[in-house]
Formats: sequence, C-alpha cells, structure tokens
Amino acid sequence: MKRRFFHGTVAGLPFLVLAGTAWADCGSPTIASMNWQSAELAAALDAFILNNGYGCRAEVIQGDTVPTLTSMVEKGQPEIAPEGWVDLVPEVIQSGLAEDRIVVTGDILTDGAVQGWWIPKYLADANPELKTIDDVLKRPDLFPDPEDPSKGAIFNGPAGWGGTVITSQLYKAFDAEAAGFTLVDTGSAAGLDGSIARAYERQQGWVGYYWAPTALLGRYEMVKLEHGVPLDMDEWQNCTSNADCADPKKNDWPADKVQTVVAKGFADSAPPEVMDYLSKRSWSNDTVNALMAWMTENQAQGEEGARQFLRENEAMWTEWVTPEAAERIKAAL
Repeated sequence: MKRRFFHGTVAGLPFLVLAGTAWADCGSPTIASMNWQSAELAAALDAFILNNGYGCRAEVIQGDTVPTLTSMVEKGQPEIAPEGWVDLVPEVIQSGLAEDRIVVTGDILTDGAVQGWWIPKYLADANPELKTIDDVLKRPDLFPDPEDPSKGAIFNGPAGWGGTVITSQLYKAFDAEAAGFTLVDTGSAAGLDGSIARAYERQQGWVGYYWAPTALLGRYEMVKLEHGVPLDMDEWQNCTSNADCADPKKNDWPADKVQTVVAKGFADSAPPEVMDYLSKRSWSNDTVNALMAWMTENQAQGEEGARQFLRENEAMWTEWVTPEAAERIKAAL
C-alpha cells in the first residue's frame, strides 16, 4: 500500500506525519533555547527530531542558564534544556536531582565545554615543541605584542567574563610577565575575535583565551595548550577563579559539563523512545564548531543549522533514533 504523508507546522518548525503510523503521545514539550548559538542549534535540532520523528508538538522558547534550570526544578517548565551548563548552577542541579524534580539524560557535548589558552594550528605545526603554557612562555618572539614587539602578548577576554579573571590569575601563576609577556585587554568579545582573525589573515603568532564550542574555532583552526600540571579543584575554587587571590598557583582548567536536563514530569510521561533519543544525542566540539561556522557564513538560524546537520551527518544522527523515526525525519528534510 502506498504511504501518504501529511504536512504541517508546530512552533514555526515543519513536521511531517506518516499516515497510519501509530505512536505514543509525546505531548507538547517546551524546549529551552539559550541566548548563544550552540544552544539555539541544539534546541532547533531537538524540536525538529521530536516533532518529525516522534510526533511531538514541541515548542522552542527562549531561556538562559540560571533562570531556565531554576524554573525546571521549581516549576517543571520548560520540559527540556538541551544544552545545560550544569557546572554554573551546581546547587540548583543537585537539589533538583535530590528532590526528583529533574533528570540529567547525558552529555550533549562529548568532550565538554572547553576553555583555556590557544594558539593557531599553523603555528603549532611549524613549532611542534609548543605543547604547554610554559613552552609558549619560552618564546615571546613568536607572539609579539602589537604595541611593543620586543615583548610577547597574551590576549585576554573583556572585563566581566569568568574566563578573563582566570586568564589573569594564570598569567600571574605562570609568571608570564617575568617571561617577557604582557596581558592584552581586548575590550570586548568582538575585539578578542578580531585579534584572532587578524593573526590568521597575516599568519602571525597569537596566544590567548578562548573557548569551545564556537563558530570562530570552526573557521580558524586553533590548538589548546596543555597546562603541564594536574587540576587542583581546591586551588581552582579558592584562587584560580578568584580575582581577590593574590598568590595563584599553576593549575589546569577543567572542562565544563554540558548536559541535557529534562523535567521529571516529562521524563515520566514521554514515550521511552523519546527519552532514549535524548540520552543518546551527543556531539563533539569539532562537529558543533564546524556547523556554527557554516551558520555564521550563511547567516543561518537554528532551524537551518539543524537541517544542515541532518543532511550532512546521517550516519551520526540515525544512531540516536529508531529506524522508523529516521525514515520520517529524512522525509521531512
């Protein structure tokens, strides 16, 4: 018998239902899109897959880490936070789990959110001995300060960022000033991005703070420096991340856990295959970086990015869903 398809839209996202297909009621979950690109992409992807693959009527809503995760614990809304930076609100997450109000289905980023000091890949390839921060500090000549080429430069983020505080503390801990380096205040996110873009265009040396996943690292290949010392969490909490600590020690930079958080009410009522998808769906920083770079270059929004991912990575995402859902999703593209 020839199969028939019906088309429609939910929350601006198209969905396609296979006529005669029986599936459990997924309901109308709300999915939190945070105010950054990778979270927008993850929310759009989940909405597309849940709506088209499992017959949900999902709606994407705007959120942010602290209010969204707090609301999930206190009110059970929204139902799904695809990209929850749980390390930023450990007490909220711990209380939500202890009180059985939320479920953490798994890591959406397989390698976690990564922050640290980076150098361009072309520089790392040309100087394979540059593996650690201490290695770089031996070569200020490779990283000239634009204002004083006799010194090296370490580019920092703008005031107000946690990563900026940590970079300032590590600058002191690794005694970078004595090694002949200055710490450059880039003034803004745009200033930081621009310093990397200029270095790449001119194939010059650059070292400084950055993080992943980001579109910029999808466009410009960068190599994260090792710290050469083990992570000391007590030192991290009390001094490395504390601007008031006057005597920081060398320390590693831990990866942030980025996990999918689901309200317990939805976790209990959703079809098992939906929760199975949310537990399996994960990708690497490299995958997200490249996809966000495509979105930026094509001025694409989250849904367009989700469609691009599904078109280009079938072997990956079909491992997350049932065979029946996979066919429905392919038909909806």
